[in-house]
Formats: sequence, structure tokens, C-alpha cells
Amino acid sequence: MKIALVAQHATPGEDARLRELSRSLANKGHRVTVYARPGSATVPDKAELEPGVRVEYIGPADSRPAAGESELLAQVPAFSRPLHDRWRAERPDVVHALRWTSGLAALAAARDLRIPVVQQFDSLGVAERRHRALPYQVGTERIRLEPAIGRSVSAVVAGSSDEESDLTRLGVPRRSIKVVPCGVDTDEFTPEGPVANRNGRPRLVTVADLEEHDALATLLHALSKVPGAELVVAGGPPRAELRGHIAYRRLAKVAESLDVSGRVLFAGQVGHGALPPLLRSADLLVSVCEYEPSGMVTVQAMACGTPVVASAVGGQVDAVVDGTTGILVPPGRPALLAQRIRQLLAHPMLLEAFSVAAADRARSRYSWDRIAHETLAVYDRAVDIAAMAA
Repeated sequence: MKIALVAQHATPGEDARLRELSRSLANKGHRVTVYARPGSATVPDKAELEPGVRVEYIGPADSRPAAGESELLAQVPAFSRPLHDRWRAERPDVVHALRWTSGLAALAAARDLRIPVVQQFDSLGVAERRHRALPYQVGTERIRLEPAIGRSVSAVVAGSSDEESDLTRLGVPRRSIKVVPCGVDTDEFTPEGPVANRNGRPRLVTVADLEEHDALATLLHALSKVPGAELVVAGGPPRAELRGHIAYRRLAKVAESLDVSGRVLFAGQVGHGALPPLLRSADLLVSVCEYEPSGMVTVQAMACGTPVVASAVGGQVDAVVDGTTGILVPPGRPALLAQRIRQLLAHPMLLEAFSVAAADRARSRYSWDRIAHETLAVYDRAVDIAAMAA
């Protein structure tokens, strides 16, 4: 099968999810071409991302991030027109668009070529607006266009059952939606391997954007009710730059007011290679985010054999088998969160059972091989529907 992955604003070499998906599809014998917008004029027109995966850069180069949704929309025609020309010359069997602007470009390019389009949003504007997940307001253009895209394509890949529910409320037919979660590299994130240094205390680890002040403040309040435990906060700028970061200073004040400063380590930005050892060093990964569409870090921790205490939101509800691989807690409940953490830390045998179950769940449900298999099933159905409609 010839597969076109449209990722208009992605940087293919740096987008781990795009790279892993395309590699896994190619490993199953399919020809994969990723179409993206060049970030600079020095980027070659074509490159090999992985064996069997070609990247083609189209449209004008622009290293500046778009100022807003109106600018994103204005960039679509300059991307979709050459995309149409390339597909007319070399027609793919299926198009998989990643995020909403890519969906617009793919639909425009494929309109008169009768190529089935599969859409994956990763995160919906209505969900981000509901959870106030981003520092900027989600615009009306995206809110209006995402449902239209979902109703126009042959199939939609939802990252979680929560996203599937949002899509159906937006009017996308349920029969068109297939839940396929984000995968995890189960060769890199595994219980075996290097472990970050520990100091003898029970260790909690969280991986979060320091701008998520309310969620992290909830975790700090919970920590104050878990005597003896330490918390490693991974995220934000490099550690050497933390003192100049406003969000860090605000959280450090919260920690000081709760008298837990001596038990909190703000590790700053943790490189990809350093993340598995850090996760393996934890007794528990604690994820207190109020909005988490994919649950990626939660699954990575589970793959490392680290049990999880997580907010019952988004992809985490699907990933964590409550009471088996970890515990789900409603967001914004520090006392309940602390109680659940204390209960787990007090029962090492239970933690060990959770660890085994978590690693097994990650391997069996979230390996990229399985994700590619399920994605291909969506493609096959989209191709069949397009053939029947021809």
C-alpha cells in the first residue's frame, strides 16, 4: 500500500510519534511518504526519514511559528496545491492527515482524485477550550472546522475513548471513528535498563509543563500529606535556567509554604534518553494533569514497570486499569491523591504486582507494532469505502 502521511507543520525528524508510526508502517512492507512544510530554505526537497520512509517538503519555507489560527489557515492553499499536483502524478492509496490544518490541506488536495482521507486530530479544540489547556484561546475557526473535517473524511482515528465521545457529540458518525492510541517504544521503555540514582526515600516522579501551575500545586499539597516521600518534577527549561523561569519560581514558593522544599527536586528539562532511567527509579509516576489527550508519559512509565497514579482524564482513563496497573483519581483532589499514594507506598507487594501488570499492559496494548496494525485496518476500511463509492 502507498501511504501518504500529511503533517503540514511537523518537523519529521523531531516528531517521535510521526517517526515511530511511519517506521512501523514501513516495517510491514508499505511505502510511506511524509509530506511536510520546510522549516527553512536549506531543507532538501526530499529526504529519507527511516528505511522505507520518504519525506517530501512542499510549499514555501518559513521558520516562524504561525501567529494564530488565521495565519495557519492562510498557509493551507500554498501547501495543498502542490500536494494535489504530486498526488495526481503519483497517486497514494490512502492519505492520513495529522492535525486539523493537515486535514484541510489533504481534503483540498484529494478532492478530485478520489483518494480516501483518514484524519487524526491528536487534540480537539473543543476539549482544549473546555479544559483551558493552552495559554491562548482556541479560535472559532478551529472550533468550526474540526467537525466539518471529521464529517468529510473517510475515517477518523481518535486517540482515546474520551476523544471518540467528543467527536460523536460534534456530529461525526460513530461508525467512522476508530480509537487507536499513541504507541510507545517498548524496546526503549522497558523494565530492564539503567536506573537513575536514588537516595533511599520513596520516590514520586511527575513529568509536566511547569505552566500547569494548578495541577502541580495540587501535587505539592498532596506531597505535604505523604511523609518521607520525595518528588522529582521533570519538565520546563534546562535545570540551569530554572531560576529565571516564572512558573518555576511560583511553584517553588508553593513548595516552601507547604514546608516540602527539601523533598522536591525540580529537574528541569529531561532529555529523551534520560527519561526511561528516571521512570525506572520511581516507586510511582504521578500524573496530575487536568487535560491529557494521549496519556503518553503514563504509558511510557507503565512500559518501564512503574505503577501510575493518574488523573482520570483523557487517554489516561484508557491506559490505566484502575486497581491493576495503577490508580485513577479525579483531578484537583489533593487529599484523596495523597491517600492513594500513601496506600500504595505502604504495600510493596501491591506495588510489585502493579509493576508487572503495568509493563504487560504497555507491551500488549501500546507497542508500535500493534498501533501500526490497527492503523492499517483503518486504512483498509477507508479504501474499501472509497471503492464502493466510486
